[in-house]
Amino acid sequence: MADFINVTTLNRLAKDVLARCEPLSNLIVCGEISGFTRHYKSGHLYFTLKDESSSVKGVMFRSQARLLNFEPQNGMLVLAYGHATIYERDGAFQLYVDYMRPFGAGAAQMAFDALYKKLEAEGLFAPERKRALPAVPHCIGVVTSKTGAAWQDVQNVIGRRWPMVRLLLAPVTVQGLEAERSIVDGIRALDRDSRPDLILVTRGGGSKEDLWIFNSERIARAAAACRKPVVSAVGHEIDTTILDYVADLRAPTPSAAAELCVPDRSEVMQKLSVLQDNIQKNIQNRIQVCYNKFRIASGQQSAQRQHQAMERRRQELLHMQELLVRAQQHKTQQAERELQSAAALAQSLNPYGVLARGYTIATCGEEVQAVEAMQPGQAFTLRGATAEADCTVQSVRKITQQGSNGR
Repeated sequence: MADFINVTTLNRLAKDVLARCEPLSNLIVCGEISGFTRHYKSGHLYFTLKDESSSVKGVMFRSQARLLNFEPQNGMLVLAYGHATIYERDGAFQLYVDYMRPFGAGAAQMAFDALYKKLEAEGLFAPERKRALPAVPHCIGVVTSKTGAAWQDVQNVIGRRWPMVRLLLAPVTVQGLEAERSIVDGIRALDRDSRPDLILVTRGGGSKEDLWIFNSERIARAAAACRKPVVSAVGHEIDTTILDYVADLRAPTPSAAAELCVPDRSEVMQKLSVLQDNIQKNIQNRIQVCYNKFRIASGQQSAQRQHQAMERRRQELLHMQELLVRAQQHKTQQAERELQSAAALAQSLNPYGVLARGYTIATCGEEVQAVEAMQPGQAFTLRGATAEADCTVQSVRKITQQGSNGR
């Protein structure tokens, strides 16, 4: 009787044989997705890949599924990268998928549209999210392949237009299985670095399959989460990726992106020259205005000084006038006092002044007649204060100092 083996051993032997089969260890299988299921707890993907005549079970574990840049759907044609073996428990031949991407225009467009609608609904494409680039950046972070033509184009254009800016390269893989993680890590590394003022994510042209990696949801979310402005320049002008919609600015080519990120020094120098001329003209105009104002002010100040001088002279004249008035008043008062004294003296010497005190005077005609000069029988007038009398001299007697009289 022949030796027998159990089912478990059979399945294990078959698995070992398949594992040693080199063509089955590194496969790229093209097929249409059918019976797609995402396990609600584990997150693993279960599906069937089929073509016109055959089908194979497929599984993609959560660790790989979370890296997909599209949402698999039934009826979608895909390329599945992985290896084939037997699941020991069921003895089922199946494909273990490490990476998967849409294949063909229809499938790719379907995946693109699904992700576009998802991110648009979240507001990642909203215009109000777009940030302006710095006018004169000091440092630009570049996420691209260090051996690619895009990196050379960026260096050449920026070196010609604005050589003062510093370029900080985050070297990444831009195609293949590791490209998505590499680009995400490059964006996040430059965003954490304090030196770059903006981040440029770029690669040169290629087929739609080559550029498909930039439709990755993880790359789009990494760009949207950046604190610094992000510029996307992937492929040529006709190529559009999800990253272009998320970025703050989309450039048609790497060279165009370099031109948009920095100013042109020749244009800046021309503007500075024009600005310098305008400043000089403005200064000249201001100097002329100031000179005119100074001249007017000088004339006004001269007139003011003349007015002040005239005012001082007027005050001096008023003071002199006041002194003259005072001197005149003093002279007048002195003359009045002298006149009063002279009048008093004249009054005291007036022979008629004594008449008011009861005395009389003898006049002969208009002249006062002294008694010593009178002759007996001479007519004279005896005048008092209020009356006069016509008299005739009877006799004239001399009076001695003792009061005796003689003839």
